[in-house]
Amino acid sequence: MSEIQHKVLIVEGKTDKEHLLHVLREPVEFVCTRGTLSYNELEHLIALLQDRNDVYIFVDADESGMKLRSQLRQELPNAMHLYTRRMYREVATTPADVLAWVLHQAHFQVREHLLIPHKLIGQNDKRPTDELEEDD
Repeated sequence: MSEIQHKVLIVEGKTDKEHLLHVLREPVEFVCTRGTLSYNELEHLIALLQDRNDVYIFVDADESGMKLRSQLRQELPNAMHLYTRRMYREVATTPADVLAWVLHQAHFQVREHLLIPHKLIGQNDKRPTDELEEDD
């Protein structure tokens, strides 16, 4: 990875990336961590991304994803954290319309047909992001 010109999405794996590509309607630079980062990979990533304000972390809602998120939170404090619902556990298994809403809320351009109003507004007008699991 040399000079990056687009928003950066850090994900765990290739299937996460492929699933997100079906939702996105803008060029995005993906960083696939394969669930972990070696010291050298982490140092390289930090050097490339530490001063940017358009870095997003979208990892699974499981133990390895939470560990990776925690590591990246320390090293890339300016990164925005995106969350899937814990019930889906993985980015790759999260329905496309839910991913579209999460990405749309983070100001990504997404495929409009995935922003289905009747699915997004339900009980008490909650949106999918109202119930997202954030780790503190």
